Amino acid sequence: MAGLLALSRTIDRMNEFIGKSVSWLILLAILVSAANAVIRKVFDTSSNAWLELQWYLFGAAFMLAAAYTLKQNEHIRIDIVYGLFSRRVQHWIDLFGHVFFLMPFVTLMVFYFVPYVSLSFHSGEMSTNAGGLIVWPAKAILLVGFFLLALQGISEIIKKIAIMRGVIEDPNPFISVHEQAELEAKALAEEVRS
Repeated sequence: MAGLLALSRTIDRMNEFIGKSVSWLILLAILVSAANAVIRKVFDTSSNAWLELQWYLFGAAFMLAAAYTLKQNEHIRIDIVYGLFSRRVQHWIDLFGHVFFLMPFVTLMVFYFVPYVSLSFHSGEMSTNAGGLIVWPAKAILLVGFFLLALQGISEIIKKIAIMRGVIEDPNPFISVHEQAELEAKALAEEVRS
């Protein structure tokens, strides 16, 4: 189990670095969007390349940070139902979801994106919009994003099994919506008192 946990820590560190590093792409996308809007209004001209660039930047930030989001346990789930169960049952739900839903999906996406990206790269595929960008980098970002998500899925499975076996502590103890509200109310009351 020690070797698997070392692999998990390596994947976690890599995805944390990538997830935090790509956050600046959102700012860059906003700046490109703002500049494009100003140029369009002031000079009455536009460029499909700039429009596509902002989509590429936002897509890159979203796809490359998806694995980091999973690592931080910030992915979407139905907390109202999830919160009704004990923490042990929640771990089983997470493990089941990772093994039977997440991993088959990301594996299939990686499997299908490899030839999709390769064909696009070798053909020099361009946007169908006049003056648009080359397409393969956007497709490659999808492939890399799903690959990173697959790696993080493996890490999460390893950690869930280790937690359930008592080998490591739960890094993301679940706090129900009601408990979270109570903690926030207590923090607010302390702020008001001071």
